[in-house]
Amino acid sequence: MSDSLHEPWLRGIAFNPAAPSDVLIRLVDSAAGEAGLLMCGGRDLPDAVIDAALNHPDRVIRRALAQNRHIDPERLAPLATDPSGIVRGWLAGGAPAHLRPRWVRPLPDDILVTLLTARDGGEDGTLTANEIVGELISSRQIPLSFHRFMAEHEHPELRECATWNWRSLTAAQREALLADPDPAVRKAAQERSWVLDPERVEARLPSYGSRGKPSVFGGCALSPAVVDQCFADGTVHPLTWNPHIPADAVARLARHPVAKIRELAAARPDLGPDLVAELREDPDEDVRLRARLHPFPRTWAEYWAIDAVIGHGPDCICPITEPTGEPSPDWFTACAASEEPVLRRVAARFPGLPAELAATLAQDDDEEVRIRLACHHPLAPPHLLLDVFVTRPAHRPHLLTLPAFPRTGLAHLIGHPDPAVRALAAADPTLPEPPIEDPDESVRQAAAANPSLTPQALQALLADPRTAQGAAANPSLPAPRMHALLDRCLNDAATSPPGRH
Repeated sequence: MSDSLHEPWLRGIAFNPAAPSDVLIRLVDSAAGEAGLLMCGGRDLPDAVIDAALNHPDRVIRRALAQNRHIDPERLAPLATDPSGIVRGWLAGGAPAHLRPRWVRPLPDDILVTLLTARDGGEDGTLTANEIVGELISSRQIPLSFHRFMAEHEHPELRECATWNWRSLTAAQREALLADPDPAVRKAAQERSWVLDPERVEARLPSYGSRGKPSVFGGCALSPAVVDQCFADGTVHPLTWNPHIPADAVARLARHPVAKIRELAAARPDLGPDLVAELREDPDEDVRLRARLHPFPRTWAEYWAIDAVIGHGPDCICPITEPTGEPSPDWFTACAASEEPVLRRVAARFPGLPAELAATLAQDDDEEVRIRLACHHPLAPPHLLLDVFVTRPAHRPHLLTLPAFPRTGLAHLIGHPDPAVRALAAADPTLPEPPIEDPDESVRQAAAANPSLTPQALQALLADPRTAQGAAANPSLPAPRMHALLDRCLNDAATSPPGRH
């Protein structure tokens, strides 16, 4: 057997679902190179392997574990106080933005409290505590429930953090933070409260550049002078979703010469019935559609639920966020029964939709309704998940993470022209003959990992560079054979271990 097989064997064993702890622990060794790092960061691991990685002297191993989203996050708690700021930062940041899944699993409260109240960034000084908190805030790992209770938390540092989302707090919470017994919290509350004070907003506006002003115009309380200036400058787009503008400004938006502005204004929940009637006769089709949905969006939460669907298209891979409690389940139920496809698409994104309605939407005539149900609802039928996988490649990474996604009964897809579809079928353990000679490498590797293969076939595939990685990942590979492969790989690599950075 050639040394060229070492890397495929290591990578295959690293992701073999049947590999026992004593096999996987050997891959934590530096001699295993990238395979060990990929294993620590990219698959579920037995407790013994997690412990080995948590206590490993090389921070690169611990750093890889910090980004693992397949194991119980409670097991990652020691990394929140890791000596290395790099490790803490990777735990706080989660997966890199370009690899981040659509649904991000939140971190447990105890880890969040540790990271948000830390006095330093670790013993090695690679990151500051504030830099780590910044990673955490942008990671989408803080659940809404945690945001809600921060304002009343016993830790002053967390009450101070609560002021960052000043507009989302209740009036009672804002008043309590402004009168907080801790001076640092009071100061932070006073500094953040400017966003709902039109005079302070106007005074601060000159300090914002062209990139920062849209966020102010879209969410802060604005004075009449600032609103007038927006119309004069042609910067009215953010005003269309600002809930703090006066009624006369809403009317000006509804009659704006630019159709896109009228369209967005037509969805506002504070639009009067006369303006709604006027916009239903608008010459622009998109404006008429938005107006036709009125008075369905009666709250801002309903407005945003509809906005998350309109114009996004069937291949939208926007982040999937947890339900906020608004709109109400009854509102989504009404959307599901609507004749408007847009509203049924909205309903399909709600994971709490009753089973009977989910079953109805799974057969909806509108493809986008079916796609959204497949991606968002836990009761979407397996046949629908498979259909969307086959027809919409953009959704494949997310669909493969869903528990209901089918893994058997796929023989009819073996001849599909798309290699990704054939690879899925090639892994079906009920196949009588996995397609190990497929011209595509991903299909061959999936076939080589199929547990239906005979021991004799598996041995031949281990010796073939085209299928060695898949064969090493095959769960029917005996543990002694895994150890024997590791002996060869790690013993030969021990004299010149790959560097880890």
